[in-house]
Amino acid sequence: MAKVAFLGLGAMGFPMAGHLAKAGHQVTVYNRTVAKADAWVAQHGGALGRTPAEAAHGAEFVLTCVGNDDDLRQVCAGADGVFGAMAPGSVLVDHTTVSTAVTRELHAAAAARQIGFVDAPVSGGQAGAENGQLSLMCGGGEAEYRRAEPVIAAYAKICRRMGESGAGQATKMCNQIAIAGLVQGLSEALHFAEKAGLDGRAVVEVISQGAAGSWQMSNRYETMLDDEFDHGFAVDWMRKDLGICLSAANDFGASLPVTALVDQFYKDVQRMGGGRWDTSALIRRLRAPG
Repeated sequence: MAKVAFLGLGAMGFPMAGHLAKAGHQVTVYNRTVAKADAWVAQHGGALGRTPAEAAHGAEFVLTCVGNDDDLRQVCAGADGVFGAMAPGSVLVDHTTVSTAVTRELHAAAAARQIGFVDAPVSGGQAGAENGQLSLMCGGGEAEYRRAEPVIAAYAKICRRMGESGAGQATKMCNQIAIAGLVQGLSEALHFAEKAGLDGRAVVEVISQGAAGSWQMSNRYETMLDDEFDHGFAVDWMRKDLGICLSAANDFGASLPVTALVDQFYKDVQRMGGGRWDTSALIRRLRAPG
């Protein structure tokens, strides 16, 4: 068992940190909104750090799950950031979905302090975090990854090193690119079924058993048909991720025409007031008058 710090107790981080505690690790948590950290300690025990540095002091592993590039840079290298408190030989594992640029920047800063840095974004949504069934795609050195793997196994269904620093984030971009097209296709199929006068549930029962089947279809079709969109990853966060994908595509020379189009569709959903709806809310855009 290890002494770990977990920074960022949102919809994903809160249960992920809980799995670490249940696995027997000694966990100290930090959250920008202190009330969430207080609630976590009340539920799981452990300790609370009032700053990232305080939480990271003495930790063998520091795990982060925050909002974006700027948030990650601040908790790692800002005033009271963890890099100032982590000992040589300790390892930071970042579960935030961020750019490969900030990942490599912070990897270099960590290496200068003899701190390991593994980028390990996750997929599986809030349900995956709560059930300890997340998919993790990791980048960084082989030795640091092997050290961190038994710790993050507490909430992983699958965990794989994809390459050097930034490879985990690039793989997460592949995940988001695939999801964007799938959700739009599912939205259009269900919308078409409604317009054709078909029973949407019966349609999915049949087509999900063939080539059209997907995780999105199996897990989101019922709430989409019921016009309920509070069951998963928010549109605002998906647009942040797709922005990272499109920027990286420009750097890599990749063509993402469907992703760019779906990003604009999500922008339409935001204009409808749906920034906090889950990503399956693309169907509501199709149902909107006009």
